[in-house]
Amino acid sequence: MKKNIKIALIKGDGIGIDVAEAAKETIDRVLEIKQLPQFDYCEIEAGAGYYQKTGLDMEPAGEEMAEQCDAILLGAIGLPSVRTPEGTEIMPHLRLRERMDLYAAVRPVRAYSNSPQRLSDPRATKIDLVILRENTEGLFYTASTSGRLQVANDYEARETLRITRSNTEKLHRFAFRLASKRKEQGKNALLTCVDKANVFKSMAFFRKIFDEIAVEFPGIETSYNHVDAQALDMVRRPWEFGVLVMENIFGDILSDLGGGLVGGMGMAPCAEIGDYNGLFQSSHGTAPDIMGQDLANPLAGILAGSMMLDYLAEKFDYESLADCSKLIDRSIERGFDESRLRPCESGGDMGTQAITEEVIALINETGS
Repeated sequence: MKKNIKIALIKGDGIGIDVAEAAKETIDRVLEIKQLPQFDYCEIEAGAGYYQKTGLDMEPAGEEMAEQCDAILLGAIGLPSVRTPEGTEIMPHLRLRERMDLYAAVRPVRAYSNSPQRLSDPRATKIDLVILRENTEGLFYTASTSGRLQVANDYEARETLRITRSNTEKLHRFAFRLASKRKEQGKNALLTCVDKANVFKSMAFFRKIFDEIAVEFPGIETSYNHVDAQALDMVRRPWEFGVLVMENIFGDILSDLGGGLVGGMGMAPCAEIGDYNGLFQSSHGTAPDIMGQDLANPLAGILAGSMMLDYLAEKFDYESLADCSKLIDRSIERGFDESRLRPCESGGDMGTQAITEEVIALINETGS
C-alpha cells in the first residue's frame, strides 16, 4: 500500500467550493474511523473566479500538479456571467479530461427511500443504474484543444464529432467490466449500447465495436437502444436497466435526466476514469443563485468522494479503502431510510452544513 496518497483538490466556483469541502471532510472522517493514513491534499486554484483575478483559468503548472497526484477531487467550475472572449464559459477541467485521457465518465443513478420520486410508478424506488459516458470524444471533441470548430460566416457553424476505435474499445471493455462487477454484487447487469446507429455512420461504428468486445464477455447480457428511445425508456421503465454505455453528448443529456428521476443533480456523482488517473466530482453546476446561502445538496460530492475511495482501493489493491467507500454508501442509505437526510433541493429542511454533519454522524454510528 502506498502510504501517502496524494489528492489534487480543485474547489472551483459557487457551490462547488462548499460541496468539495463537504466531500473532503467526509473522506477525512471515514479514514479516521478506519484508522487509515489521511490523504495529502494538493489544492489547485482554477475556475471563473480565478480567471477574473488573473486572466488564467487555472494556476500555472496546475495541470501538471493534478496529473502527478493519485486522483483529483473537483468542485463545480464556471459562472454564467464569466466568459472567454469567444463567449464560452470557463472550463479548464475539459483540458484535464483530454490531457489524462479520462475516457470513461461513470454516472450512477440510484433512488433512495424517503426521497422524492419523480415517477408515480412504485417500481421507481428500485432505480439503480449506471450511465457510462465516453468522455473525451463524440461531439465534445470540438470543445477540446485538439477539436475543430469550423465557422464559415455568421450564418453557419460546424462542429466535429469524433469516434475512434482505440478509445471506444477501451470504453466498451470498461462497460463490460463494470457490468461484471454489478453481476457479482447481485445487481442488474444488463449492458445496453445506446446510440443512433440507424442514422449516423459514427454510431454504427460505435455499435460495431460494442459487438466485437461483447464476444470477450459471454456472461454479460446485452441489448441496444437508440438514444431517443432510451430517453423515453428512462421515464417509462428506468428500473429495467443496469449499465448504459454511450457517446459523449448523449451521456451528458441522459445523465441529467437520470439525476432528475432520483431527486435532482445534488444526487448525481460522477467519476471520470482513465488508464492512469481519475477525476471525481458532482455532476451539477456552480448554481450562483444559491451560492453562499447554505442551500446546496452536498451528497453528490460526498458520493463522488466515495467513488474516489473505491477507485483508489482498486488502483493500489488496498481493500480497506473499499471498506471506507462502502461505509459512506451505507451511511447515506441509512440516512434516507431513517429520514435523517432531507435536502433543501428536494423540498427538505437541511442545507449543506446540516447534511454534511448528519452524514458524518451516520458514519460514526454505522462504523462503530
